[in-house]
Amino acid sequence: MKKIGFLIAIPAIALSVGCTNMTPTEQSTLSGAAIGALGGAAIGGLTGGSAGAGAAIGGAAGAVVGNIYGRNQQKNQSRY
Repeated sequence: MKKIGFLIAIPAIALSVGCTNMTPTEQSTLSGAAIGALGGAAIGGLTGGSAGAGAAIGGAAGAVVGNIYGRNQQKNQSRY
């Protein structure tokens, strides 16, 4: 049990440290990709299709939407 916790904790710490110096646009892109991948995998699995393919398609779509959202937010902040 301790091994599993260790194997989960190390990547989680590495990911959180790696994300500390990201711009808001990069954060939005990564968040969109993660949310899209989760949604795509869920939809792919529930409809009887491939969860992996759903995750890949959802992740790509989420990254695009997240990037557009992040750029728009950054543009709006620079106006004020």
